[in-house]
Amino acid sequence: MARRNTEAATARSAVRGLTFDTGALIALERRRPRMAQLYRAAVEDGLLVTVPSPVIAEWWRGRTDVRDRLLQGVRVEALDAELAKLAGDALAVISGATTIDAIVMASAARRGDIVYSSDLRDLARLQAFFPAVRVLGV
Repeated sequence: MARRNTEAATARSAVRGLTFDTGALIALERRRPRMAQLYRAAVEDGLLVTVPSPVIAEWWRGRTDVRDRLLQGVRVEALDAELAKLAGDALAVISGATTIDAIVMASAARRGDIVYSSDLRDLARLQAFFPAVRVLGV
């Protein structure tokens, strides 16, 4: 528990916000204690939690009250041309990376966010292109 509190404190002091991928949304939806605690701490500290819109498409499988509440509590970032091009540049360099993972990393890189994900291995490969982005597990 002390490690989690230290990790949350470090995240809050060092970044402007958090970016969640599909795995992070699933963990919140399933009320995983670690993600629930992290999300509450972020909100209490005024950190912006961002979810790129393509992540919503990957996660959404029909409307539920829980999903509606989750979407109300995050900033959904539209995929604009600049974000798409930045992600595409990463895809050109990082063999085997997926489009949505590249969008998540590009999104976080633009703001200096920490990314929370259940897909650490794939996102770690993209850190070669986005070295300033920290990726933490859900």
